[in-house]
Amino acid sequence: MHIQIINFNLEGISRDEYEKAGEELAGDFASLPGLISKHWLANEENNTYGGVYIWKNKEAMQNYLESELFHGVGANPALVNIESKD
Repeated sequence: MHIQIINFNLEGISRDEYEKAGEELAGDFASLPGLISKHWLANEENNTYGGVYIWKNKEAMQNYLESELFHGVGANPALVNIESKD
């Protein structure tokens, strides 16, 4: 098992808009190979959002970091200061 934490700040969108976008992407995350679970994070007071990802192994996480989904989400101009730690 491998744990990854991704944090970022929102810029130009509200928490409600972020949550709606998250709901639209939930199916894409659910179908990621090797992803056991994802727990969404939100701290509106500090404008810190993200997720805790639990992967089957580090290879599955690396595959996600190289995926279209990761790069597409990361290219969203409303998500800034993106950090990934494992």
